[in-house]
Amino acid sequence: MVTPMSGPGRRRRRFAVAAAGAAAAVGAALLSAPAAQAAPALPQPNVSPATETPSQSELISRVVKAMAADEAGRAKEKAPLSTSGKAGSGIDAKIIGGTTTTISAAPWMAQLHYYDPYTGEGFFCGGTVVAPTKILTAAHCVKGYNWYLNGAVVTGATQLPSADGDLHGGTVSGVWRQWNNPTYNEAAIDNDIAVLTLPVPVKATPLRMTTAGDTASYAAGTNARVYGWGRTSSTSDEISEYLKTATLPIQSDATCGTAWGSYYVRGHMVCAGTPATGSDAGTTTACNGDSGGPLVVNNRIVGVVSWGVEDCVEKGAYGVFTKVTSYVGATYPRIDDTDINGDHRADLWARKKSTGVGYSRNSLSSKFAAQEAWGDWRGVNVVLQTDLDRDGYQDLVYRATDGSLYWAHYVISSDSWATKRLSTGWKSVRQIVTPGDVTGDYLPDLLMVDSAGVLWTYPGKGNGTFSARLKTGTGWAGFDVLRGHGDFTGDGRTDLVARVRSTGDLYLYKGTGKAGSGSFTGRTKLATWKSTTYNAIVTVGDVSGDGKADLLARTPSGTMYLYRGTGRNAAPFFSARLSMGTGYQQYDVLG
Repeated sequence: MVTPMSGPGRRRRRFAVAAAGAAAAVGAALLSAPAAQAAPALPQPNVSPATETPSQSELISRVVKAMAADEAGRAKEKAPLSTSGKAGSGIDAKIIGGTTTTISAAPWMAQLHYYDPYTGEGFFCGGTVVAPTKILTAAHCVKGYNWYLNGAVVTGATQLPSADGDLHGGTVSGVWRQWNNPTYNEAAIDNDIAVLTLPVPVKATPLRMTTAGDTASYAAGTNARVYGWGRTSSTSDEISEYLKTATLPIQSDATCGTAWGSYYVRGHMVCAGTPATGSDAGTTTACNGDSGGPLVVNNRIVGVVSWGVEDCVEKGAYGVFTKVTSYVGATYPRIDDTDINGDHRADLWARKKSTGVGYSRNSLSSKFAAQEAWGDWRGVNVVLQTDLDRDGYQDLVYRATDGSLYWAHYVISSDSWATKRLSTGWKSVRQIVTPGDVTGDYLPDLLMVDSAGVLWTYPGKGNGTFSARLKTGTGWAGFDVLRGHGDFTGDGRTDLVARVRSTGDLYLYKGTGKAGSGSFTGRTKLATWKSTTYNAIVTVGDVSGDGKADLLARTPSGTMYLYRGTGRNAAPFFSARLSMGTGYQQYDVLG
């Protein structure tokens, strides 16, 4: 796609550049060295790395063929700067005027290689490791492509792979799942953000996205750094063999709007750099091959390389990046997504009261699929869905009737499940919640309300263990429901919903991303739902798959309703209810 752009006296083509009393003392600490325990039966994840992930030789072959096809495409026609694989698309980016760096200085950088053997399309994009199995990149590098069948991701390498398949110390991974912002507009290269999920965690140190509401990082004049392996000259189609970086000053919306006119969407995009000079000399900018790579301020991703002018150096031009702060609400659920079957829709775990058998029911957006049996779960009274070890596979935290707390998690290396005891003495604990990242460190946490009504946060370490607990609030004994899984307000911070036992009033507590007593601020009344209206309220994440956390509520007669999150920071936080089906009165434990 090449779109003409008008500017002062010239036409431009854009390319994508790419979470105290006596009871509190009982469960004061979660065990740091959990004891092993026999687990209830658990199903195998939908994709088993041991049997369904392509072999290393196949992945390396994809990399080699992708690079060859990309090089051939660039030699034939320089216009497709981003190696989008679509002739004439002009989607790509590079770094001109930067300096060579190393993967040790940017350990989160990833190379994204794509090759379709049926069409011969091959291209390269950059990406950023934002969690052990998650790669943040541009939507134009993802939408319309089958990364599971044709893609490969290389991490841990300064140098691009050689034609003989030498990864130069890097590690190659397949892609399990892909997600792009559902509002991505290909014609306008707008809402250009995506996430790839790998089947196995990589060792690369993740880099965090900036937070929602961040304005300081986008102040005009703020120095940002861009990274990539893209083109280094406007007169050559060759991309850089080694990782490069450059410092670019953030530009104001006014400056970017003047330069790009209506093509620049305020709030969705940010531009950076100094005006290009018309040639390589004096120009520092991202260019072809850098698409999907990060723009970094204070060790946070504030932008994703998105688009610019053909050949990158046209006089007066600036590179344009996706403004990450505006997409945290939609993107973070993909980084912290724990749906059971891996389709980016949160699923429901439930136990049948009559038999004690546990079941998972996969979300189909507007209903749940038929139940899949998980074996005998008698002797358990709380089951919660989470991903404590951040490996991209659904975990369960559950409490036995004797008060022991357990963590069941899939072990990739052995292609099997393991269960460990996290703590004992939690029989009198009122509420247990696994809402995700409460403290703002990108690691999933656990909340508990003790018998005295004190709310505690156990900060997760990302490996199934926890730091010392933090007192988060008092006066929580009056709630008969405390739930949370993700962000209900679109700001990228984990929120809670709580119902007052005596009145049925349901409140939203907004997360702040801070640890301790400041983790949640104020409350907003959502509705009055007495137990005669809904006798179960469940939060499992993004049920509809639209990038927003949802809420489920069950009537005493067994109808399950979905309240889809709006992603708004003000009422209404949820849309009108949608029936997900009947017969749910048969379940006495819902995850």
